[in-house]
Amino acid sequence: MSEHIDASEGNIWVYAIIIMAFTMSFSFILDKAMLNIPINISLISFIFEATLGELLLQIAITLLGLYIGYIGLKELLFEKRFSVEFLMSIASIGALYIGFLYEAAMVLFLYSIAEFFEDYIEDRAKRTIESLSKYMPETARVIEDGKERICGIKEVSPGSIILIRPGERIPLDGIIIEGFSYIDQAPVTGESMPIPKKKGDEVYGGTLNIDGVIKIRVTKPSDKTLISRIIKLVTESRARKAKMEQIVKRVARIYVPLVIISAILTILIGTNFLTSNLNTWIYRSLILLVIACPSAFIISVPATFFSALTLAARKGVVIKGGIYIEKLSEIKAVVFDKTGTLTFGSPEIYIDCQNTHIENMEYLRYAAALEQYSNHPVAQAIIKKAIEINLDYKDLKVQNITEIPGKGVIGDVNGVEIGIGRYELMEIPDRAPLDKSEDGDGHTKVYIFYNKNLAAQLCLADKVREDAVVAVKELKEMGLHTIILTGDKEYVTKEIAEVLGVDEAYSELLPEDKLTLISKIRDKYGTVAMVGDGVNDAPALASADIGIAMGGTGVDVALESADVVLVKDELQQIPYLYRLSKKAMRIAKENIVVSLGTKIFLGILGIMGLIPLWFAVAVGDDGITMLLLLNILRQGTIK
Repeated sequence: MSEHIDASEGNIWVYAIIIMAFTMSFSFILDKAMLNIPINISLISFIFEATLGELLLQIAITLLGLYIGYIGLKELLFEKRFSVEFLMSIASIGALYIGFLYEAAMVLFLYSIAEFFEDYIEDRAKRTIESLSKYMPETARVIEDGKERICGIKEVSPGSIILIRPGERIPLDGIIIEGFSYIDQAPVTGESMPIPKKKGDEVYGGTLNIDGVIKIRVTKPSDKTLISRIIKLVTESRARKAKMEQIVKRVARIYVPLVIISAILTILIGTNFLTSNLNTWIYRSLILLVIACPSAFIISVPATFFSALTLAARKGVVIKGGIYIEKLSEIKAVVFDKTGTLTFGSPEIYIDCQNTHIENMEYLRYAAALEQYSNHPVAQAIIKKAIEINLDYKDLKVQNITEIPGKGVIGDVNGVEIGIGRYELMEIPDRAPLDKSEDGDGHTKVYIFYNKNLAAQLCLADKVREDAVVAVKELKEMGLHTIILTGDKEYVTKEIAEVLGVDEAYSELLPEDKLTLISKIRDKYGTVAMVGDGVNDAPALASADIGIAMGGTGVDVALESADVVLVKDELQQIPYLYRLSKKAMRIAKENIVVSLGTKIFLGILGIMGLIPLWFAVAVGDDGITMLLLLNILRQGTIK
């Protein structure tokens, strides 16, 4: 069946179904009403005297049969291959020629239903990707010389300033330069809750501005936005076919000519050595043509992989081709980078840690007020914790901020001198640290000074992603070996490895060390998947059999270098991808076995004359095709 069918051709199959159903029904009614008046007009048939009902059937069969033959002939001339349409046209016109009108009509009727159903299955998958396009606005509100100007998004160049009001979709990727708002990023990242975005944060085209007026500086043209690139990558992924798809395609090129030769030999052998009834052997050869039609497995295998690709895309995972679905099903070991992959890559304050000593949260409130103007990771961690525990720090008056390199920052907050940083920030000989223990557990200590007095000690550490624990556990339960490769310190890596329960962990590695270890892991366990943040792990991602990148921190690099991109940064999608790929491969193999087994069995019955032509179509071709397509939908049950 045709691989590329547009909406207009999809409508043709609907019309074909209606016309054939009406013609067969009307012809049957005419015959039952005894209106079988002979008419000395006939088309392609040995019937030289047809009734009105038969004439209507001949017209419908001829028109639709020739149309399908026209499609097959185009593929033969331009693509140099015999197609399923070619076989169906021969079968229907051949049945008409020897006078089996209802069988010919049933061939076309069932074929049209199967073709429509195939289109529906494929369109259902395509809509997952194409629906993203509707989120892209066609215009943008550009700010030039203090004035607003509405123009098409293709006219907006990087560096332009655009204004987005509440309730409007952001037209292009960019950086917020003014304002604050909650952004609904569901179309791009799939996050269920709106994300707060402030000055300096990146926003994506196609996302929804919820409640604030923001100005952004455009960073990419319309055809380079994240959502545009995701659509393009998933669409292009069909070109990267799995080995199984390539084998099916190669077999199909020689399969159809062999079927046609077999049908001709059936007629010649049958009429010359068995019986002399030409019509009988033409009829049986047509049954062989229909049953041997390879549409079922030609369609079902690529449809299985494409369905898996689109199911993954719905969950915010970009897989760059069916070949990677196949590889995912073969992985034996999963290697993780640590920072930015298993952890968030930025420090967070641990209030309940043994290294944290803070009796009054007012100290944290003053510290957040002082740090609110800094982009330093420690400052961001303090502000984040203050927001978490609802400390209102923005109304405090901050003055005289002084940063002391390597030590911290000092400033006046509501007339009180506040210092934040290392213990050496305030050299007070008569006051010892709250905790003299050294930083040996992967945690960093930050001190808060209030009017030159040591007031609090905070513990900061890179937090493990909550879904990392679940993901590693699921992978191990599925029999996969889990490993951490990182350049971080040994004691930090050991603590993370214990929390996650990974099988192995290697620390203090240079990029070339990671490459060497991936090669050794492959030799020991088999196919290796590498999970990294897509920025500093590019060599390791490329070296692994499957490179899986966290998209949130390095979307651009990840989309270019990795085989699989977790747009939502959800590690739990990795066990899902493994289950999905296993299911896809199992379904593809099932479809090939069921298809070929059914065709061989029915082919023998057909040559023996034990089944009619319409049954061959209903079961041997279109029926089995629809069954296999329904089998593909089972992938949607994977959670």
